[in-house]
Amino acid sequence: MTLEEIRQKIDEMDDGLLDIYNKRMELVHQVGVLKNRTGAPIYRPEREQEILDRLKQRNRESEGILTEEAISALYLELFAVARNFELPERIAFLGPDASFTHQAAENKFGALSSYIPIGSIKGVFREVSHGRAKFGVVPIENSFNGIVSDTISCLSDYNTKIIAEVMVNIHHVLATKAEDVKYIKRLYSKDIAFGQCKQFLEDYGLDELEQILVESTAKAAKLAAGDPQAAAICAEVASKMYALPVLFSNIEDQGNNRTRFFIVSDFENAPSGKDKTTILVRLPNKPGALVDFLNDFKEHGIDLTKIKSHIVDGISIFFIEFDGHKNDEKIQRIFATHKDSIKFLGSYVKEAEDV
Repeated sequence: MTLEEIRQKIDEMDDGLLDIYNKRMELVHQVGVLKNRTGAPIYRPEREQEILDRLKQRNRESEGILTEEAISALYLELFAVARNFELPERIAFLGPDASFTHQAAENKFGALSSYIPIGSIKGVFREVSHGRAKFGVVPIENSFNGIVSDTISCLSDYNTKIIAEVMVNIHHVLATKAEDVKYIKRLYSKDIAFGQCKQFLEDYGLDELEQILVESTAKAAKLAAGDPQAAAICAEVASKMYALPVLFSNIEDQGNNRTRFFIVSDFENAPSGKDKTTILVRLPNKPGALVDFLNDFKEHGIDLTKIKSHIVDGISIFFIEFDGHKNDEKIQRIFATHKDSIKFLGSYVKEAEDV
């Protein structure tokens, strides 16, 4: 075929795709009408995951050339369009714009959703609790820095539910308008980012430059964009937002830096078949209380995946995660036995193993 013939076929396929997309949206609208009658939430993470799993399996069987990552990217954006078609919903996230939390939010809700950057984790929970945002996105733990204490405290204080988790690989870039590192006189970034890129800075002789600490890597990119002798250590999404050229990519010292984020809202998920449940536990102050509690999980064959102690308002509590859904019979038995000690935080589709 000639180039013109190939382009004609692509145009014909695009026309067909447009018709299919419109027909799909008509069906989505019918689903929305039914959900509005019952008050059911528009966003169902377990249903979206079921669709993705089925499509990826079909793609493997048919030996399609799309990668699983490409299928996720295409359909997550389609899901976002469908949700906003039915009911535009606001998503609060720990800001500012172009932060890793913003990236986590877009990974789940797509680029077309309405995002609200909030200055604190408590502020995100407050927006969701007061109904000013339908969803909130907050970090819960990082592979190097551990659990985020503010998120645990808010999970304890508020009655929002975890409805999904998102894993984001943390990569930093060196972005600058300078044409060469020798023209860079100062660096902007967050203290944690400086620490995570220490070896790179030493290798390129940048460790002796003036390091200006700012509250976010997104702000670092904004400041460096207005300073031709400066560079920012930031996320690539921040460099794009402020039109700041990337000089070096993946400059972090450790390549396996990951952050897990929670999506919180005002509803609970139905079982998906591959769920994780998160709870907070306040145990009586007596010898063996924790051992007795954990033995109940062992006796019921429930796989505990995380146990972290934490102090909230001077009281020791435990942040615990395990495989399964709240509605599973064996988990219901444990909840009934320890109803005065457990605060249920959410059951949701297990996206990945621990960070």
